[in-house]
Amino acid sequence: MELVRKDTGSDQSDKPRWEGAHPRHAGSFVLADTDEAQVGVKTVEAAEKVYGKYSKWFLFIGLALASYIYSLDGSTTYTYLAYAASTFEEHSLISTIQVAQSIIIACGKPVMAKLADTTSRGTAYIAVLLFYVLGYIVIASAHSVGAIAVGIILYAVGYTGLQLLTQIIIADITTLEWRGLVSALTSAPFIINAFIGANVSTGVLEHSTWRWGYGMFAILIPASLAPLIVTLCWAERKAKRLGLTPPSTAFVGDNLWQRVWNFSEQLDLVGLTLLGASVALILLPLTLSQTAKGGWDNASMIAMLVIGIVLLFVFIVWDTRFAKRPIMPPRFLRNRAFIGATWIGFFDFVSFYLTNTYLYSFILVVKPWPLINVTYFTSTQTVALTVFGILAGILMRFMHRYKWLLVVGLCIRLLGAGLMIHSRGANASDAEVVWTQILQGFGGGIAAATSQVGAQASVTHADVAIITAVVLLWTEIGGSVGTAIAGAVWTNTMPKQLAKHLPQLSDAQRAELFGSITSVTEYPRGNPIREGVIGAYDDTMKVLCIAATCIAVLPILCALVMPNYYLGNKQNAVDRTDLAGERSEPDDGEEPGPTR
Repeated sequence: MELVRKDTGSDQSDKPRWEGAHPRHAGSFVLADTDEAQVGVKTVEAAEKVYGKYSKWFLFIGLALASYIYSLDGSTTYTYLAYAASTFEEHSLISTIQVAQSIIIACGKPVMAKLADTTSRGTAYIAVLLFYVLGYIVIASAHSVGAIAVGIILYAVGYTGLQLLTQIIIADITTLEWRGLVSALTSAPFIINAFIGANVSTGVLEHSTWRWGYGMFAILIPASLAPLIVTLCWAERKAKRLGLTPPSTAFVGDNLWQRVWNFSEQLDLVGLTLLGASVALILLPLTLSQTAKGGWDNASMIAMLVIGIVLLFVFIVWDTRFAKRPIMPPRFLRNRAFIGATWIGFFDFVSFYLTNTYLYSFILVVKPWPLINVTYFTSTQTVALTVFGILAGILMRFMHRYKWLLVVGLCIRLLGAGLMIHSRGANASDAEVVWTQILQGFGGGIAAATSQVGAQASVTHADVAIITAVVLLWTEIGGSVGTAIAGAVWTNTMPKQLAKHLPQLSDAQRAELFGSITSVTEYPRGNPIREGVIGAYDDTMKVLCIAATCIAVLPILCALVMPNYYLGNKQNAVDRTDLAGERSEPDDGEEPGPTR
């Protein structure tokens, strides 16, 4: 028997009715009503009907350009910040600026998702472009570190929006069988830019200034996003002209106040404010705990964390009971695929950042490698993530399932993390050290591609944007938690280990070695002080590797509870609709609902 949505005639009810639903699958997922789809979703479904062969290719070319510029940006501009802050003799404020940037990158995702649903995908991309360009113009023309901070925050809105909207558009225009591959291909530029990004940024700094480095992207971003924005807006306007697009309900009202109020309800402005404040107050102490006076003994750290958690519960109450267009409808909390993917992302990033936060410093100290080789080493896992994410996309295309591929990927990721306990660097060959990163990238790339497809398959098109945003948001929070734990372990363990391995040195000498990598690398390998520091680094990193390995088990358990949806020629796996929102016949081999 097949699970389908059934028409109820001219007097359609708001409640979906199911035809031939097998009782074993009835509780596997919960669908949104068709009428819950906001105008952005209906517009993109209408636009799907007007694309021809060439216009669809223009759309894919636009996505490719957007993906490349996003990758090039992420691989180069972060290096300019130190020079920009140093120009105004405020280098110490870099960490504060980066904290603000990380919070905006996390909190901005649900905002952009709701904007794309409430208006249209093209409008949301225009907003991304404006924030991107304005941010870089402000940075490039800054006359104070405060202006740089403002520019970084504006830019971060555009950066996180571009990342999210690219994944949303891919979910809009690809069927489940192709989605994993197309999504993974958008990361392919990182394979190139992981190696040339350093050369580009170095060339800019050697032959020009950081201002030109930022200003260059104020030109490149519009040029790269223009084909995608033009294609989206053209399709949306043509669909509207043909009467395929429903009238917008976001700005209706008899006066300006009513229109603003209605738009706020559609956007769930109260929910976004509560969620943003909650996430910000949770992330602030996690990211500032190592630099704030007193660390976790500082009462303000605990206060922010407690208020953030309380606001998170207030947000849940608001969205489940009062919001007209909630960010997190109650049905999300009954969705096993969404819950599984969310916690997979969270725990995977906790585990990753436990070892990765100090990995560069660790390798720099324990390995006698040239600096360029250390830089290449830190890019190894990124490249592996991309390559094996593409491989996972190909496998999903032919297997038409994702769950057990996800489980295998997470097991490989666990193996790579576990091998780091022995093969961290001090007592391991170069090959062993590199292979631990390749294995983690191997498994992580498969897991990232499959878990996102699983989450998107579990909801109707009406929910795909916000569910993607929430999964990515929770993943970002996991990264901050992992970084905070790594910082706490490093700060509390390393001084003790230095005292154990270098008892002959004074407290002041050990404090200098703890606080500066360059003071360590001044001593050659074989020198008793260098070897003592290596021993301290080795013992401290072992603690982090054991913790990362233990936490890497949890994503596997989360994956086991996820339903194994059929990935066929449909927009999602829970209603029988194509990319244009029309019901269609089941795919060959499709089963009634998810399998275990």
